[in-house]
Amino acid sequence: MDQHPSDVLTADQAGDRERWLARRSRVPAVWARYTDLVVERGEGSWLETIDGERYLDYTSGIGVTNTGHAHPRVAAAIADQAAHVIHAQQNIVYHKPGLDLHERLPRTMPGLADGEEAGVFLSNSGAEAVEAAVKLARYASRRPAIIAFRGGFHGRTHAAMALTSSGVKFRGHFEPLPGSIHHAPYPYVLRNPTGRTDEAALVHSLAALDELFATLVHPDDVAAFLVEPILGEGGYVVPPDGFLPALREVADRHGILLIADEVQTGIGRTGRMWATEWYDARPDILVMAKGLASGMPLSGIMARRELLQRFAPGAHGGTYGGNAVACAAALATLDVIAAEGLLDNARRQGERLLAGIRRAAAGHHGVAEVRGRGLMVGIEFADPTTLAPLPELAGGLLREAFDRRLLLLTCGTWSQVVRVIPPLVTTDTEIDSAVSIIGEALAAMSASGGATPPAPPG
Repeated sequence: MDQHPSDVLTADQAGDRERWLARRSRVPAVWARYTDLVVERGEGSWLETIDGERYLDYTSGIGVTNTGHAHPRVAAAIADQAAHVIHAQQNIVYHKPGLDLHERLPRTMPGLADGEEAGVFLSNSGAEAVEAAVKLARYASRRPAIIAFRGGFHGRTHAAMALTSSGVKFRGHFEPLPGSIHHAPYPYVLRNPTGRTDEAALVHSLAALDELFATLVHPDDVAAFLVEPILGEGGYVVPPDGFLPALREVADRHGILLIADEVQTGIGRTGRMWATEWYDARPDILVMAKGLASGMPLSGIMARRELLQRFAPGAHGGTYGGNAVACAAALATLDVIAAEGLLDNARRQGERLLAGIRRAAAGHHGVAEVRGRGLMVGIEFADPTTLAPLPELAGGLLREAFDRRLLLLTCGTWSQVVRVIPPLVTTDTEIDSAVSIIGEALAAMSASGGATPPAPPG
């Protein structure tokens, strides 16, 4: 994309720019901003502002634009479908993109046995899909309780808030929240209280589940475990490989369903279509959203057809779910992932990114761990002795990277983790550029003598 610097704008263009900038104040403050940028267009891994400045976008709209910004194939599918029909409500009629998606998506369901088929229920947002998954689990099992895991983020509707524990900002001051929800520790190796090894973290989490069953909820009353295969908002925490298989075994032992929340980890983010494919742990219900339609609002749940059909007609629904244009975008997204080898690219570029950031971060004050899988990489800042979180350093890295035209985000309970989320189309050159910028940013922070860096813009 060509640059159009603000210093060559005509008077009319400059006036138009100022009008757009002035309108930012009308957006409610609840939408906390990482930047004050007003974007004109996007292409691949890049965003361009109304000033013609280009930024390498390694936020991907919080893991949404997996095929990159405005992928031509996705954009064409959206335009074509919009010219035919935009909204064809699911209770009233069928539409071609929806029928195609109901056929294609279930083929990706991990862990289906020979002869098993999966089905899909489509909605709009991740929180809606989580609600659908929980409703299905309770409806099908006739059990009331759900067990989620510390650090998990599942949405901002009331039941999703009750399931969320990644940070008090998501649920504080909204009580009372729905009940019959319990939380167990996620195996967070770096912060595990019984030792910083995979084995110790796994043993701690499973022992806490046993204690939960002994003290607070009978396993016969539990409808489902709800778990992220990798924590998203909770800090980009990759669990030990044995965690999900062990959870599957506990679920099977007690007749509990396993819900995998793949809102952030799915659609190729980790280098496989679904992050649960890295583990031998078949989910009963899989929750999807974010990258499913490359930015169009579309989400859903997948489950074995026998389980999904437990929903009686009218037991669940929604006006806009399975929108025709969004379904067309999702079909194009699946086409792009297959045609361009994006799963392989995500694995290869993820390895390059993780290794590069680890080299760049080596020896820098406050970097406690660099971790990730595929194009889902986190840099945790904490005191090396006490593990006291250092969110000011995470914020400093965002600021220094922003000044060098690289967009990053934070996550973690204390916003102490910087997350790097490139689109799956990213290139060797872009990865190397991002790693170089992160290295320069960390060096600049070290040169400041450990002073508290400025907060990120916005």
